[in-house]
Amino acid sequence: MDYKGAGVDIDAGNDTVRRIRALARSTFTSGVLSEIGSFGGLFQLETGRFRKPILVSSADGVGTKLKVAFLTGRHDTVGVDLVNHCVNDILVQGAEPLFFLDYLAAGRLIPEVAESVVGGIASACRDNGCALLGGETAEMPGFYDEGEYDLAGFIVGVVDREKLISGRAIAVGDVLVGVPSSGLHTNGFSLARRIVFDQLGLRVDTHVAELGRTLGEALLEPHRSYLPLVRPLLDGGRIKGLAHITGGGITENLPRVLPHGTAAVVDAAAWEVPPIFRWLQRNGQVPIDDMMRTFNMGLGLVIVTARDKGEQLMEELAARGGRDARVVGEIVAGELPSVTYVNLS
Repeated sequence: MDYKGAGVDIDAGNDTVRRIRALARSTFTSGVLSEIGSFGGLFQLETGRFRKPILVSSADGVGTKLKVAFLTGRHDTVGVDLVNHCVNDILVQGAEPLFFLDYLAAGRLIPEVAESVVGGIASACRDNGCALLGGETAEMPGFYDEGEYDLAGFIVGVVDREKLISGRAIAVGDVLVGVPSSGLHTNGFSLARRIVFDQLGLRVDTHVAELGRTLGEALLEPHRSYLPLVRPLLDGGRIKGLAHITGGGITENLPRVLPHGTAAVVDAAAWEVPPIFRWLQRNGQVPIDDMMRTFNMGLGLVIVTARDKGEQLMEELAARGGRDARVVGEIVAGELPSVTYVNLS
């Protein structure tokens, strides 16, 4: 018996590394000091750019959206999802990304699939100005079903201490500016898959006229990065708080950035809920409260700003491509941070 006979193909692993090395190099920034294949990635922080630099880190995965990728045989979008999700998670504290690492594990390593996944990661890293510094590709026979894999990402960014967005300045009377999502992003897929595939018995190649595309295309729409839109607005103290609307929806994520003594009132009629969410709600007969607590419902980012700065902020967002950003609520007094909806139907 040898290692390959036990299910681990070292040659396939080497082929995978060879394929992704050039992809990773294409993301390298001036701070990268190491090559792909080193035991550890080296990155030199340009401390001269910051008075008091603070490193901000996060880790996340793509969740069961991967199941849709397996069904469609399309693997180039989940890497984009992974990077953009992590970028947004550190953006809410005002940080810009420095470097990213990925973890890709499969029962049997298929170099072409791994190359497609990492290609998406590299593409998103380039778009966000983030170096793909390294990662791990693991072959774990017997651990994953044939043709399936798991994916996780780890990001490190930096923000000057005086520009750190903590939410502490949020006060009663501030307004909430919602920025549209591109779809489900990377959350709520366990419920979405149950409705689409189990309850309705549909396929990823089923075309839905209401959505204008197949279910696979609608469900795999990549997670949007808000960094290009928001980064130019981080200076000047106009943004008091940012909430990335991920698992838990607005209901659970917005309170995470609110200080004690405040709460949020959200007007559910202030924005147009995209068709994919209405379609899932109707066909799954999902209670509206559950929808709001599971999906982003069309808002992937909520910005908290002073009332007298709301209009100017939306004008600047519009000038950078965020034309659909709009005021969706306000900050009120409350014993504990929470969200109350009005016009919810």
